[in-house]
Amino acid sequence: MIRKQKYGDEIAKAHVLIEALPYIKKFSGKTVVIKYGGSAMLDCNLKRMVMQDIVLMKFVGLNPVVVHGGGPEINKMLEKLGIESKFANGLRVTDEATMEIVEMVLTGRINKEIVSLINELGGQAIGVSGKDGRLLKAEKDTSNGDIGYVGKIVDVNIDVITMMLEKGYIPVIAPTSFGDDGKTYNVNADTAAGKIAEALKAEKLILLTDVEGILSNINDKSSLISRMDLEHAKEFMNSGRINGGMIPKLECCIKAVENGVKRAHIIDGRLTHSLLLEIFTDEGIGTMIGKECFDDDNL
Repeated sequence: MIRKQKYGDEIAKAHVLIEALPYIKKFSGKTVVIKYGGSAMLDCNLKRMVMQDIVLMKFVGLNPVVVHGGGPEINKMLEKLGIESKFANGLRVTDEATMEIVEMVLTGRINKEIVSLINELGGQAIGVSGKDGRLLKAEKDTSNGDIGYVGKIVDVNIDVITMMLEKGYIPVIAPTSFGDDGKTYNVNADTAAGKIAEALKAEKLILLTDVEGILSNINDKSSLISRMDLEHAKEFMNSGRINGGMIPKLECCIKAVENGVKRAHIIDGRLTHSLLLEIFTDEGIGTMIGKECFDDDNL
């Protein structure tokens, strides 16, 4: 009886691998930009699983590029220092004192933790900020009024990223950026990931979040929208049915798909191995956004 059960378990594992095969074949050699943030950064087990997913993606032929946030860690440090966290439409209000903390936490702590974990798991990662190699050029973002050192990206130097990818490394990018005015700017990590995905003409942009995906009813977790074309996504964006941090997420997905990214995904990073489930299974787990309808395939 035990032998039969074990045999059945092994068969189930084999079916999982077979299901993944067409996806591995299709995406081999393709670039996938992953925005890593939310609860998956705080839970040690989830953190390890996300990095395992990224390392596995690299070993089966994909080219993952990681762009990370650090909101909860930044909030925690600001609280310790007695600095209030303020937001405008999901963007952090960033005065000079806050900018110093943002840069310290993102580039000095979180970035290197991610790099170390990827390396520990058998991958090869290099950590950089948007200031390194003039990777992310920004200017002051005034779309929500004057909210301090918040930047909008005006140029991405993909040479820095492609150089790392060609040498077999996994780039890990902190979204601090430089301006021609000599200032350092804080860029929303979702927006940074979207701009980087656009510049690379990535196959996929994947945003890890603390929600299931886009919900048709924000109060009903069972109302997940698994697929949206651009027209539907824009209508949803303009309907006012989303708020807070989901606004820049959906906005950057729309812009990314409009500018050459084939698919954008918003998925729940709190789920075990959420990246693998979204990329390598037929059903997926979150919301996938594409330029046109998805009648042709699930990929």
